[in-house]
Amino acid sequence: MEEMIDVLDENGVKTGEVLTRKEVHKQGLWHKIIAIAIIDENNRILMQQRSFKVETNPGKWDISAAGHVSAGQTSLEAAIRECNEEVGIQIKEDDLNYVLTYKKESYVSEDYTDKQFFDCYVVKVKELMIDSILLQESEVADAKLVTKEDFKSMTESNNTIKRPEFYKALLDYLF
Repeated sequence: MEEMIDVLDENGVKTGEVLTRKEVHKQGLWHKIIAIAIIDENNRILMQQRSFKVETNPGKWDISAAGHVSAGQTSLEAAIRECNEEVGIQIKEDDLNYVLTYKKESYVSEDYTDKQFFDCYVVKVKELMIDSILLQESEVADAKLVTKEDFKSMTESNNTIKRPEFYKALLDYLF
């Protein structure tokens, strides 16, 4: 069954309408996305490479976990779900540190427009072993831990998903 999404208005308020993810993008309707940066005790950031089979940004590097907020879910619930699904990391609501919310609109194709509100979080973990990361093969091709310098270099390249608002806030938050 296809994921159902709460439709939002241009101010980020639920309209009461619930549509499939495909229909939300086809109609170019506002909806909520979460993005989570998982940071270890050495301030290394877990980055994931998106699968080469996904519809948007295939093969691009991205923050630790990100995804749509399903209908009826809170951003916190979606963040917990996405961390578990995409990289196999179990977190609790108390682990999530809110960083910012921002709004982004982008035209992908004739049948795919993104109009999204992003809720961004940071999760600090004591230890993060890259070989213990369980990747969701349908969504994630690879993962790595990067230093602040590597992160800055990656986000300035053309090989990462563009999230400048979150990346700047993350660097300010951490360093």
